[in-house]
Amino acid sequence: MERIERIHALHRILSAARYPVTVQRLMEELECSRATVYRDLAYLRDYLMAPVVGNGEAGFRYDPNEAQRFELPGLWLTSEELYSLLAAQQLLVRSGGGVLSSALAPLQQRIEKLLDQHAGGRRVPVERVRVVPHRTRRLDEAAFRVVATAVLDRRQLTFEYRARSTDEKTRRTVSPQRLVHYRDNWYLDAWDHDRDALRSFSVDRVGNARVLEEAARDVPDDELDRQLSSSYGIFSGPPKGWATIVFSAKAARWVADEHWHSQQQGRFLPDGRYELKVPFSNGRELLMDVMHYGGDAEIVDPPVLREQARALLALALSNYERG
Repeated sequence: MERIERIHALHRILSAARYPVTVQRLMEELECSRATVYRDLAYLRDYLMAPVVGNGEAGFRYDPNEAQRFELPGLWLTSEELYSLLAAQQLLVRSGGGVLSSALAPLQQRIEKLLDQHAGGRRVPVERVRVVPHRTRRLDEAAFRVVATAVLDRRQLTFEYRARSTDEKTRRTVSPQRLVHYRDNWYLDAWDHDRDALRSFSVDRVGNARVLEEAARDVPDDELDRQLSSSYGIFSGPPKGWATIVFSAKAARWVADEHWHSQQQGRFLPDGRYELKVPFSNGRELLMDVMHYGGDAEIVDPPVLREQARALLALALSNYERG
């Protein structure tokens, strides 16, 4: 039994006891040694300020005049839960491009303090939890905070947006719906009032953001998912069809365990290859991911997507044929 579990059990025993509880009984119920019982009693009394009274001969109990007012303070987690929470916190800090570091610093300090208490003074090697961001874009922390505030306060947001595809800058007024962390980068799903439609924006392309007083228009979750999450990729839109990709037997060992889309369909073929089907609207992102597998992937259907892949491969090959 871990120390935190013993403290909880000890608290329950003493809270329910009408008469002093002997050390022998505590040893049996807590499944620990006499020395551990005394250490836990001292921790409960001196550190948690519990109204423990008694001695080793007569036994221990809570002072009847104080017992009703005492509760275990703070957040109590097992070591495993704390380690998991610390790992999740490290993931948020490091995969968010550092934008959440300052906001989560107090939480990290609190977690580390609780871990130190559990470890009995032994240092917890936080650096052993390693998160390696991949192709993370630079993100303006001030802009991120404004966007997040608008999302959570349910207020409209205005900002300048420079589209990555055209490099054109426009002023947008939106009702923010949700923040999405996708492939190490942040996106904003929002109702665009100027275009009267749902849109997704890369937060790293947002500038001069300002929260407005007007309340945000709320779009139902099922409509958000239908318009923005029903097809492959972050800028998906309603699906226009299904793509069928066949992977080599070697690549199948990886692809079969990968999540490409919530509605994906996959099966192993008799020769060991793997067939994957996903709904798509804009094929650009899907093509990039298929190209990642090189000769181990082949787009079988639809013909238009297959031809686009052929054109991309021909263009790439031409770069190596010059000179």
